[in-house]
Amino acid sequence: LIERRNACRCTADCGWITGHSYLVYGPLLNGLTSVIFEGIPTYPTPSRMWQIVEKYKVTTLYTAPTAIRALMAFGNDYVLGSDRSSLRILGSVGEPINPSAWRWFHSVAGGKQCAVVDTYWQTETGGHVITPLPGAIPTKPGSATLPFFGIVPAILDANGRELEGPGEGNLCIKYAWPGICRSVFGDHSRYVSTYFSSFPGYFFTGDGARRDDDGYIWITGRVDDLMNVSGHLLSTAEIESALVSDGEVVEAAVVAAPHDIKGSFPYAFVSLKN
Repeated sequence: LIERRNACRCTADCGWITGHSYLVYGPLLNGLTSVIFEGIPTYPTPSRMWQIVEKYKVTTLYTAPTAIRALMAFGNDYVLGSDRSSLRILGSVGEPINPSAWRWFHSVAGGKQCAVVDTYWQTETGGHVITPLPGAIPTKPGSATLPFFGIVPAILDANGRELEGPGEGNLCIKYAWPGICRSVFGDHSRYVSTYFSSFPGYFFTGDGARRDDDGYIWITGRVDDLMNVSGHLLSTAEIESALVSDGEVVEAAVVAAPHDIKGSFPYAFVSLKN
């Protein structure tokens, strides 16, 4: 699938793991062209993403479900007015993609001609851990499908019992793999407590997952105190800490509220002194 004529377009910020891995290092180390754009996909027109695809003959487009839903909301005309025949692979990253957005990405953006690769991974994993191989693994809208080479996922119940076959619970990884993070800078005890204390002997992702009858894995969302906003994880505790640092705030509680485009957004309950 890698050819020197390929042009990769990853919409992630360079400061995010997806950006420096799949916008900078990944394509360039493989001798590919990486298309870098500063801005948002809807300005100055919602057709901006597709204009870039047409102009630079982009073959691989890697973006987040939040961006897909935002573009989807503007309708199909902004997409269909461009030549997207160069596209071969469409990728999704950062958060679970809902089936309707998956189908729109495949049918409208890709013209039913592209493989859709719904990739599950984290900064801590160093690369994809659950993902279909383009054109080789049958896909299901909304499922990250099957584990990547060398990854042995495990779904555990609340008591730490590993579930066999279909089931839903806490997503863990059973054995180490080359890209696993080794520590948290300056705080190794935090690394151990965050990833290995909840389920000893397993790497705990902090996500919930469901495995269906075919062995396909569906990410159901965070099961810890983090919320996924536009594909980025935010700590409710850190937001609460920032709020109570204001002298007028007595206490604060932050929860994730549903959002049609971003997936979720922080909603704060705040008690003031006056």
